[in-house]
Amino acid sequence: MITELGLEQRADQVISSLSGGQRKRVSVALELLTKPSLLFLDEPTSGLDPGMDRSVMHMLRDLADDGRTVIVVTHSVLSLDLCDRLLLLAPGGKIAFYGPPGETLDFVGFGQWPEAFEAFENDRARDWAGQYRESDAHRRYIADAMARPASPAAAAAPPVPVRPPQGWWSQLGTLVRRYATALTADRTFLAVMIALPFVMGAMARALAGSKLTQETALNGLLILCVGGVLTGAANAVRELVKERTIYQRERAVGLSRSAYLWSKIVVLGTITVAQSVVLTMVGLAGVKLRPQGSGVLMPPLAEITIAVAMLSFTAMMLGLLISALVKKEEVTMPLLVLLAIVQVVFCGALLQLNGVLVLNQLSWLIPSRWALGAMAASIDLHQVVPGKLTEDPLFEHSLNVWLLDLGMLAALSLVFGVLVARLLRRHEPAVMRG
Repeated sequence: MITELGLEQRADQVISSLSGGQRKRVSVALELLTKPSLLFLDEPTSGLDPGMDRSVMHMLRDLADDGRTVIVVTHSVLSLDLCDRLLLLAPGGKIAFYGPPGETLDFVGFGQWPEAFEAFENDRARDWAGQYRESDAHRRYIADAMARPASPAAAAAPPVPVRPPQGWWSQLGTLVRRYATALTADRTFLAVMIALPFVMGAMARALAGSKLTQETALNGLLILCVGGVLTGAANAVRELVKERTIYQRERAVGLSRSAYLWSKIVVLGTITVAQSVVLTMVGLAGVKLRPQGSGVLMPPLAEITIAVAMLSFTAMMLGLLISALVKKEEVTMPLLVLLAIVQVVFCGALLQLNGVLVLNQLSWLIPSRWALGAMAASIDLHQVVPGKLTEDPLFEHSLNVWLLDLGMLAALSLVFGVLVARLLRRHEPAVMRG
């Protein structure tokens, strides 16, 4: 498509750096990717200088010569000679003329287009449509054409074969490569993605000090929870809503819903897990995490890293759920702030949730609740910070509790993924829902 529309020299440029005429070509190319036989274009040359106007119209002429039917609505008269037929509408949407462009001005009785436009506005009493219906042009270009039977060759022509869509794995590979390329081209996203885990990790390090004590342990783990939630959710919360138009177009021509969703999970999941590892290492590497002993299965730092990574991944899935749910990209940032606040309140580091009816049950739906439980189990938080707040059964220093905490994070990720797939279905063409 790039070659067909003469954009080879611009193939590696971002669209925002293209000229107006080149952007028009890209806009047309997006539609041509689906191999349509019929194109409707509304004012494709508006805002372009005469040279660009002519260039775009020549491009459309070439598309028509290639076998497509191209219908253009325009107020520009610079390139009407390139059209096969011209439909001229008088006020009220009535047909003033339909036929070859070269016959139009002679038919309406003017030498220049500005004169014809002025007559349409000023001579309201003239029956433009009636004159055309009684003309020889109407008989030749409309009546005779509609009465003429289809040629035997056209009737016998076999249907154009429809190219089947790529297989699932091929689609996934294409989507992953495209999405990774798009993210790396977004410098703002890259800067935030790199800086966020270092900033949050530095805050955790400042609170933890050289070892986790009764005064620092809860705050240090809380910052890790907040950092894990923010890195995961911030990566994903805009990604579906901002691509909704693209998804709908591609879904209509065979894109697999699951391949699209998995491409997001693969790319964002890789980034999110890498960020969580950096966050944990910056925050806790070299910090004495337990007065004595190891974690429930591995060294405490390794177990905490796994917990933060799973929290970040689950928060990423929750971010995708929000992105699939909202209708406008602008709504995602306030919801991200609200999400972070809810995670802090219901994680169990600030409020006693165990034994509190309703609040405890609600907290089971909050990823940070289980992540904090897994980290607390690894370092035996109740031993480090004695008290009622840390007597929570989800904080118990045992392998079963640690696995339960991580298992609930995995279960929440799965639930969020199923909900995202169902919400994606809502935005698809009805014929593709299944």
